Amino acid sequence: QVLLVDSGGGLVQPGGSLRLSCAASGSPLDDYAIRWFRQAPGKEREIVACISASDGSTHYLDSVKDRFTIYRDNAKNTAYLQMNSLKPEDPALYQCQTDLTIIYCPSTYTPSRGYAYWGQGTQVTVSS
Repeated sequence: QVLLVDSGGGLVQPGGSLRLSCAASGSPLDDYAIRWFRQAPGKEREIVACISASDGSTHYLDSVKDRFTIYRDNAKNTAYLQMNSLKPEDPALYQCQTDLTIIYCPSTYTPSRGYAYWGQGTQVTVSS
């Protein structure tokens, strides 16, 4: 059993920054790939970023490349999503996720049943 707790969301002006945190308990985060998903009202959930456990490689949604950075602090068992230059199209509920069946970040991914764990989500709002 893995428990993920998301935090760090809030209201920020366009161009601003936020750092989201995903604190884990029950399993070392560095054993599996970590993903950040987001879902805006009326839109499908999408993977924003992924960090592989196998080699630490990172992967991003095209629209957030060069603005967002996913990383983890193994000593704190916490993953982060640093979001810079936030845009009006970035607001959403952001959730971290890990899947105990996979250690890397495939180009297409479907959460496995029974082995995928989710944070409760943290809301990001971008508004002037």
